[in-house]
Amino acid sequence: MPATLLPKVRPLPPSKTAKDNPDPAQRRAAPYPAGSAFERAFAAFAHWTAHTSGTPLTFVLALALIGVWAVTGPLFHFSDTWQLVINTGTTIITFLMVFLIQNTQNRDGLAIQVKLDELVRAVETANNRFVGIEKLTEREVEEMQEDCAEDAGPPRRKPRRRG
Repeated sequence: MPATLLPKVRPLPPSKTAKDNPDPAQRRAAPYPAGSAFERAFAAFAHWTAHTSGTPLTFVLALALIGVWAVTGPLFHFSDTWQLVINTGTTIITFLMVFLIQNTQNRDGLAIQVKLDELVRAVETANNRFVGIEKLTEREVEEMQEDCAEDAGPPRRKPRRRG
């Protein structure tokens, strides 16, 4: 991309550049106070659980557990207790996973929002009115989207390739 087409970026103040504080953990901790030990532990556990639950090994282990449960059906004469074991186990796991995964998604969404806000703030030609719009109502965001579409003009069509 030619240099003339690149957006102008405002430099960060000297105290906030990566060069002055190369360790990411220190950069994160320096300007903002850390959460409580419980919050940090819960965040780490939620992140680990969300990551681990999405791995192929976890899927295979869950499949094996269901296989063992199914194979033991004749041993327990397919009793109500036998069915209750799998129903209760899956219900408890699902209930807890909802909160852990939601916590991870909330943090990820917030981190992305902060990064986008910083980009909007740093680019001179960007409109700072977009910083923090995630706190607006859905209708207000839709109105801003319509304004942006009007400012951008009519949609451009890609030329068809002739083969």
